[in-house]
Amino acid sequence: MAEWIMTIDIDKCENCNNCFLACKDEHYDNDWPPYTLAQPRHGHRWMNIHRNEQGTFPHIGVSYMPRPCFHCADPPCVKKALNGEIYQRSDGIVIVDPEKSKGREDLVQACPHRAIWWNSENQTPQKCTLCAHLLDGGWQQPRCAQTCPTGALTFQKQVDDDLQAHIRLNGLKRIDHPETELSLKGPVVFYKNLDTFNSCFIAGSVATGEQSVQDCIEGKTVALYRDGVLIDREKTDAFGDFRFSCLPGKSDAYEIKVGGQEKEPVRRQVHLPPSCSVGTIWV
Repeated sequence: MAEWIMTIDIDKCENCNNCFLACKDEHYDNDWPPYTLAQPRHGHRWMNIHRNEQGTFPHIGVSYMPRPCFHCADPPCVKKALNGEIYQRSDGIVIVDPEKSKGREDLVQACPHRAIWWNSENQTPQKCTLCAHLLDGGWQQPRCAQTCPTGALTFQKQVDDDLQAHIRLNGLKRIDHPETELSLKGPVVFYKNLDTFNSCFIAGSVATGEQSVQDCIEGKTVALYRDGVLIDREKTDAFGDFRFSCLPGKSDAYEIKVGGQEKEPVRRQVHLPPSCSVGTIWV
């Protein structure tokens, strides 16, 4: 059995919104029975791009997470719709029946990920269909993946026997059911480099001289400790900057040490979250 797999690479998403626009182009003013009625011009974001801004000036970071319907293996929306208003096809794609679901605004709340939208014009709940009308017509990918210029969104069929190996090889994760991410079937959405969005970082600069005449230091070793244990080392770049990324986004105390054997290291205490800049460390 082959499974549809959508992979979203957080590191490649630049918030260009081509996926959102392609979805709007495909579904606005277009009925695709029996898959869905036309999407309204405004309001709906079947591909909704979330933003996470982190850090403090001058060291900041922004990452983006495109979020479609996850087409869950055990969809809570299907459980809520007892009379076939929402159903899951044999290939795993979850469809909101545009006729049976009329007037069922309560079904919008059935999705814990807020992927179902209410269309007040035609009085139906609606969401991403993975462009099932195109896939059934022979397309190999939905419009969002087809139009992504950076390759952040990819869509493919994955042979079931190779699914877990594919997930592990690419470091893929799920956010809808992380505890069973390797066993769920169906056309699921996996994320690559998810830690970029969910984790924290500590950044700063190393310089020497008077503060009024700063001379940044390239290649200086900066060490990061947690609970007295060395967990990472970085060398400053040509601007004297360093950054420790993908740190757990929970409350934790860290210590930064900068210096060599010639004198006592300069230390900084840092608590996460949120991500932060320690500013310039003068040595």
